[in-house]
Amino acid sequence: MRKRAAVLCSVAAVVAGSLTALPAEAAAPSGADTFRAAKPVWKDCGTENHPTLQCASVEVPLDHARPDGRKITLALSRVPHTAKKYQGPLLVNPGGPGGSGLALAGFVAASLPKEVAAQYDVIGFDPRGVGASRPALNCEPGFFDPVRPNPVPSTRPVEQANLARVKSFADACGKKHADLLPYVNTVGAVRDMDVIRQALGARKINYFGYSYGTYLGAVYAKLFPERVRRLVLDSIVDPTEVWYESNLNQDHAFNDRHRALMAWIAEHDSTYRLGADPEKIEAEWYAMRAALAKRPAGDKVGAAELEDTFLPGGYYNGYWPYLAEAFAAYVNAGDFGPLVKAYENFGAVDAAGDNGYSVYTAVECRDASWPRDWRQWRKDNWEVYERAPFLTWNNAWYNAACAFWPTESLRPLNIVNRKLPPALLFQATDDAATPYQGGVTVHHLLARSSLVVEQGGGNHGITLSGNACLDEHLTAYLTDGTVPRGRGTADAVCEALPDPAPRTSKAASPTSRGSTLHGLLGFRR
Repeated sequence: MRKRAAVLCSVAAVVAGSLTALPAEAAAPSGADTFRAAKPVWKDCGTENHPTLQCASVEVPLDHARPDGRKITLALSRVPHTAKKYQGPLLVNPGGPGGSGLALAGFVAASLPKEVAAQYDVIGFDPRGVGASRPALNCEPGFFDPVRPNPVPSTRPVEQANLARVKSFADACGKKHADLLPYVNTVGAVRDMDVIRQALGARKINYFGYSYGTYLGAVYAKLFPERVRRLVLDSIVDPTEVWYESNLNQDHAFNDRHRALMAWIAEHDSTYRLGADPEKIEAEWYAMRAALAKRPAGDKVGAAELEDTFLPGGYYNGYWPYLAEAFAAYVNAGDFGPLVKAYENFGAVDAAGDNGYSVYTAVECRDASWPRDWRQWRKDNWEVYERAPFLTWNNAWYNAACAFWPTESLRPLNIVNRKLPPALLFQATDDAATPYQGGVTVHHLLARSSLVVEQGGGNHGITLSGNACLDEHLTAYLTDGTVPRGRGTADAVCEALPDPAPRTSKAASPTSRGSTLHGLLGFRR
């Protein structure tokens, strides 16, 4: 988003004008109020890193307005509490939409101070349609297999090729999952969360969400404020922009982060030998992109795949050394091997990614209205591309199935909330996936919330990622509900961690807590 730390402009007017009524699904009774879920039967499913992890499942209504109708199954994970002081379940979500939360439970429990984690049952879950939950969506396996058409529709045949792809995906979803798509959306997932609460025997839940998981948590808090005990939101979706506008604003922010990577490479010219002028390095990157559009590297990395490979660098700067090495090898030595390897590590989509993308489109296309006239997409994205060329058209095609989606759209909720206990919000000033303004907006919409800002930070997902200042605020809140209180937009400010150094060994691989977290959060939100 172009507005980094801008003053919030009339949040009340935006909310009153665009988010006034609850969707019909939101107004329906909760499944947990009318449907009695069986208590989960937990079984050991521990791993080497998380030996106490347990797994279970719970049935929920497909349609919460018809609790006696068809049921679907949600997969759960748990690291159980061990302390005498028990503070209840802590549900965690990594975002997406479409992200699996099963492994996140183990990570959160292991990353919090032991004495704090021991007071909670840390609960992971795969939302409806995701991962190990059943049924799981998979509209068109292999949809992202290389080599895809050039995302920039500079000619009509290229535009038509991309349009044919996204129309095919929307059609495949409609044919394969017609019975599920009307019920795969944020409100449905939120009502599932309340069934999980009831199945766990909890009167209230604690919740910790990253990225899209912040929107999931805010919507849960809107529908069930009396059932929220503590609420942590990290890297915050702007609820006044779901979802078309938020994707356009992302394009500007990701362009800024891509330029930050170019500047970092320039600072380390002695290592990468691509020059000390960021603008010239950026021009070299676009020259590489143009060459790959004509002749993909290893028959795998064309223009689209190159953008997919460098996109994760906008989420997490820990990937910068690997991306810089691949870039330098291609430019300086004509060696595309490292670039292909980087694509396989960071850009390629596997079966879990196919599932995640299917849920992502199902939720976002259903949650809110999207332009159905392709001319509007063309106009808006060309305008953004002129100032932010890095990701604009790649992002447009990632979401363009919504122009042809087979279900009608709902209306987003007004998440303004004065009934909650104090909530704790975390936001980096230079976050690209969920730009800074989203954190400011939600801070204003959630009365009694506190906003902790990572000044100068560009990563997406910032707590439990190595910044001790941020984690101190998180720990205090989860220990006894303590939140910082300031006088400005931010209640507390933490300085960002320094950018990474170039790798000293090509054999090294990312092993930090930040790398582990960002592997769990994934990309695209």
